[in-house]
Amino acid sequence: MDPRYQEIVAALEIYFDGLYHSDTKRLARVFHPQAIYACATEGTLTYHTMASYFPVVDARPAPAGRNEIRADRIVSIQFAGPVTAIATVNCAIGPKAFTDLLTFVKLDGRWQIMAKVFHFDLTPEAA
Repeated sequence: MDPRYQEIVAALEIYFDGLYHSDTKRLARVFHPQAIYACATEGTLTYHTMASYFPVVDARPAPAGRNEIRADRIVSIQFAGPVTAIATVNCAIGPKAFTDLLTFVKLDGRWQIMAKVFHFDLTPEAA
């Protein structure tokens, strides 16, 4: 198996754990400091830099603290070259089921998320 694939999977495990535990120290290990976060699901642009996104995560109750069932899933990983990839993943936080498009670059010997663009749906119980 392509070692790059396993490296991305390892980075995604940190990503999923960071979201589940609302742990920005973990997330900082996988997001590039200049990464962007964007969503247009509700008809307007939600946009953050890491400087504005991490405080949102820090203020949010952790799904782990509410004993939420994890719904982490890697849908696909595609490579655009030796140091560029995109991962499509699913996860859930509270009443929202997310599909994340995560663009990775390999810098300083590790894969880092440069852009998180996502869509969410409300779970049937929340709708």
